[in-house]
Amino acid sequence: MSLTRYVAEFATSVTLADIPADVLHLGKRSILDGLGLALAGSRSHGSEILRAHVHELGGRGDATVIGYGQKVPARFAAFLNGVSIHADDYDDTQLATAPDRVYGLLTHPTAPVLPAALAIAERRALSGSDLLLAYQIGVEVECKIAEAIYPRHYQDGFHSTGTMGALGAAMACIRLLCGDVDVACTTMGIAASQSSGLRENFGTMMKPFHAGRAAENGVVASDLALRGLTATPIVLEAGRGFFKAAAGGYEAGLIDGKLGKPWTFADPGVSIKPHPSGSLTHPGMGLMLDLIRQHDIKPGQVVSVSVGTNQNMPNALIHHRPTTELQAKFSMEFCMAILLLDRRAGLAEFTDEVVNRPDVKAMIEKIDFGVHPDAEAAGYDKMRTIIDIKLTDGRKISGFADFGKGSPTNPMSDDELIEKYLGCADWAGIPRDEARETVDQVLSLERLRAVTDLAVLRHGAA
Repeated sequence: MSLTRYVAEFATSVTLADIPADVLHLGKRSILDGLGLALAGSRSHGSEILRAHVHELGGRGDATVIGYGQKVPARFAAFLNGVSIHADDYDDTQLATAPDRVYGLLTHPTAPVLPAALAIAERRALSGSDLLLAYQIGVEVECKIAEAIYPRHYQDGFHSTGTMGALGAAMACIRLLCGDVDVACTTMGIAASQSSGLRENFGTMMKPFHAGRAAENGVVASDLALRGLTATPIVLEAGRGFFKAAAGGYEAGLIDGKLGKPWTFADPGVSIKPHPSGSLTHPGMGLMLDLIRQHDIKPGQVVSVSVGTNQNMPNALIHHRPTTELQAKFSMEFCMAILLLDRRAGLAEFTDEVVNRPDVKAMIEKIDFGVHPDAEAAGYDKMRTIIDIKLTDGRKISGFADFGKGSPTNPMSDDELIEKYLGCADWAGIPRDEARETVDQVLSLERLRAVTDLAVLRHGAA
């Protein structure tokens, strides 16, 4: 059996009963997180620009733009909601385990898959169980493909959420539309030829655009395959196919026979973010907060800060003197500076106004960020971050961390996750009672009669 067909058979045959209860719960947590981020991100400037663009295109309104309640064609609902989920870089993150894989830098699983599955499920008035199953399938396919591809894919510039995300979204959609394995293979062939996204765009509006386009690609690929558009049935493994063209190859043992064995949500897990910034900043941010609180560090006491990591982390955190909130999300210097100054780093801190505050810019000048040999030696399957702080009284405060809050080693509790969702709803101006209704619905999603009943789809509707 070809690898592509193996993936297609998995996507079309798995049932909800095949998925362990703990994996289903973890999936519902990430769905709730994603819907909250769609609300918060719908208020971003990039989302506003793209929403205006979609409005001008017109078309049949059969799926909802979250946060506004307007109905647009399913492909564009998936696009706009995917953009919004990733707009604040606050969304969940797949974790790699192999030492040559860049830990935390594989995909953002939910941003491409959830909007695509939700758009199809809403268009067809399917149940919460249907949505939950399709989402689990899409995330599993996306993550296993990302785990298997040679690390050159990411290191040389591809944004894997845009590339692998399209493939996961496509399998989620085809599960909701058709149980035919041949059609699923074709869907994969169409999606793979659309997959794209370049990391040079990190820190701009194009990064969330990648996630939105991946979600849209999943809808388009499945719709076109059902209409009879043809594509190669061996797109993953072929000599001129996805793995070879995008990375030079893949490690078959990380995907062949491994779908659902174990499920990615169970092992190695998916990280949910406590801060709206690149995942590579999170171990350092958690450590910095601990050091600040433990030693009651005041901004005026700071002489200098050294932050050391492995070489892959500065390769992604490329904005050393940010001038916009989008750049600040990929600036270790800003993330350290805002914690030293304000002792918090949430949606309100990642704004252009805060980034350009004189005290923030002055603190950034005290922070040196680069490669540390000890962090490099720890391996790329860790995000080891080493911090040394020099204070005016002569003290030197140091520490290191490999993982951040929200990772499987230090997960957010259900209550903490619900508070994050409610905070995102507050940011979008959604009343608390409406937001809590969505929380209850998602955490019991398999009992929801129709996806169209989700309260979050009513938010912002006239």
